[in-house]
Amino acid sequence: MSSTEDPAAKDRPAKLVVTGATKTYQTNSGPLHAVADFSMSIADGEFACIVGPSGCGKTTLLWSIAGLHSLTSGRVTLDGEEITEPHSQIGMVFQEANLLPWRNLDKNIELPFEIKRQKPDRERINKLIDRVGLAGFGNKFPRELSGGMQQRAAIVRALSFNPSVLLMDEPFGALDAFTRDEMNLLVEEIWLETRKTILFVTHNITEAVFLSDRVFVMSARPGRLAKIFDIPFPRPRTLDLLATKEVFDLVNEIKAEIQIGATPANHTSTENVQPASSPSRTPPSEPGQSGDRTNG
Repeated sequence: MSSTEDPAAKDRPAKLVVTGATKTYQTNSGPLHAVADFSMSIADGEFACIVGPSGCGKTTLLWSIAGLHSLTSGRVTLDGEEITEPHSQIGMVFQEANLLPWRNLDKNIELPFEIKRQKPDRERINKLIDRVGLAGFGNKFPRELSGGMQQRAAIVRALSFNPSVLLMDEPFGALDAFTRDEMNLLVEEIWLETRKTILFVTHNITEAVFLSDRVFVMSARPGRLAKIFDIPFPRPRTLDLLATKEVFDLVNEIKAEIQIGATPANHTSTENVQPASSPSRTPPSEPGQSGDRTNG
């Protein structure tokens, strides 16, 4: 066990609790059931990931947790307070950086403070900019920044007002593999330094295993909780970990669980969902297959 390994979630109080979350959209062709009776509890300071088939409601769930979507039924609480609208203690990083093209990096990062009519915390912002390697780029516009640099700026913006919870909606999906690895290392380093509670949505199973304490697997739409996997690897983690048989087996076990629940007929009840035990010895994917990604 590493000295910096995160304590077990059961030893910490619940920070973020989702209870019976259900979301149904009313469309011209009839109701669309996106999420059904999804429940989860995230401990204070935990790093958790959500994976599942494409279209299973991962983003819908995350946006509801952020207070950006209302639920049809169920509830989300942060430290016991119900979340029904955006909250000052919840920061969000989206799939795209969403930097305004007419504002430079500094002005984009300061936008949340302007919306709240608060004075920007330049000391904190400058420290974060330096921490993510963007020092000296404050006057640059989005068109002058690479995709990785834009997402670094988005992370700074989300952390600039010092939220206790950070939600990340597949923020590195559009990046090349090398840059994605760099960003994953950066996010883990920031988490180790700050111990923010992080809930991270991804299609990439290897990314989920590398980053998280626990992985929550969703079934096909309407998304339900299919299984929870505890990630046993000590921290800090390095990219060398991804080449181990233990990670390879665990990635394939999670992939198999996603495939089992990839059709509505195979939905699993959430009443008695138990954490998965140690990685099974299921046959690994053949070399060259996309064994670390869900479809979409």
